[in-house]
Amino acid sequence: MRKVKENGKICIGVPIEACITLETTVFHSLAPSISPSMIGTSQMSKRGENIYKRKDGRWEGRYIKCRTLQGKIQYGYVYGKSYSEAKAKLKENASTPIRASTNQMAQFTLYGEILKVWLLSAKNRVKESTISRYNHIVQRHIQPFLGNYQISEIGAALLEEYIDYLLQHGRLDGSGGLSPKSVADIIVVIKSSMRYAQENGYRINCSTTGLSVKRSKKDMRVLSKKEQQQLECVLMQDTDLTKFMVLLCLYTGIRIGEACALRWKHIRLDSGILEVRETMQRIQAPQNIAAKTRVIITEPKSACSKRDIPLPKFLIQYAAQFQTERKAFVLTGETDQFIEPRTLQNRFRNYVKASGIEHANYHALRHTFATRCVELGFEIKSLSEILGHSNVNITLNKYVHSSIELKKQNMEKLNPAMIE
Repeated sequence: MRKVKENGKICIGVPIEACITLETTVFHSLAPSISPSMIGTSQMSKRGENIYKRKDGRWEGRYIKCRTLQGKIQYGYVYGKSYSEAKAKLKENASTPIRASTNQMAQFTLYGEILKVWLLSAKNRVKESTISRYNHIVQRHIQPFLGNYQISEIGAALLEEYIDYLLQHGRLDGSGGLSPKSVADIIVVIKSSMRYAQENGYRINCSTTGLSVKRSKKDMRVLSKKEQQQLECVLMQDTDLTKFMVLLCLYTGIRIGEACALRWKHIRLDSGILEVRETMQRIQAPQNIAAKTRVIITEPKSACSKRDIPLPKFLIQYAAQFQTERKAFVLTGETDQFIEPRTLQNRFRNYVKASGIEHANYHALRHTFATRCVELGFEIKSLSEILGHSNVNITLNKYVHSSIELKKQNMEKLNPAMIE
């Protein structure tokens, strides 16, 4: 995607005359990741974004408050006795989500402003981790490129060129393009926000239905029976809580986040049932927090992910050796200490290396479990429910892999004696 600067306009893959005239002040408030040198000389103070010193000695900061029905920008102002005070007030106003009813939506004409309202509305419908991912996508990828376009100016040609740009040059460190998976996530946000704008009375000049990116199907890693035996030898030697958890995942197919959130109260030894009720993940922290990420524990990804899994007898025996206080995390045996997914992933890599098998990530345990179940003749509906899928097609298409051993067994069933 081309980015062209001319007479104060930033153009992305479209003719100069079709671009929006962007004041330096607009870019400072809506696209902080773009250098001021890209958009000309600011008329504001050199000390900060949209902040200058008044004749009366006070510092004044300006931010975009909204737009009128005619598209005219309406500014808001903050004041402070010092530059730092004005900057803090400006940051507070800039980070406050724009609240709008259906009628008020008509005030917002920039796509970036509509994105803010869409994010606010989504908070009531999706999980915190999803909102965090959406916000990250908007701030890092969509806002700097499309946020300052009028919603009516965004057409199919612009979006297609934007997608091509992401695939070729989308990495923020300048090292190349984003993965098809990352671009697909960005497309989801564009489609949903455009649909939200349309539902609130905006004229959308293009259909996003056909907006997509080709994603090559990756070969999922499944441990062979020999590799599984090698790994189990490592896990069953000097077994500790982490090794026990890896065994548990290998024989139940639970996800890594579900494993990290598992507490002893979720393993019912009397009935031999494992209850999946929570999941753990690391998400992007809000921009006003010093840490970039944080760990959260929430309900599983869907209603179907809440499930009860019968445990094999040998796992029940292992669990009985380690069981402690009901509220304690299984991985630590403590109520106030946990092990997060990336730590468990790193420990698993050490077990893989020690077993002498080829590289495998933690999710390979889930694929291996599903494959072994199919080889043993599990009824697909039961397997789908154990894995926490909403329908059997997900199980069949994504997680079930026929091993070469099973294929050989099936082919051996074909012989001349069977042909009549």
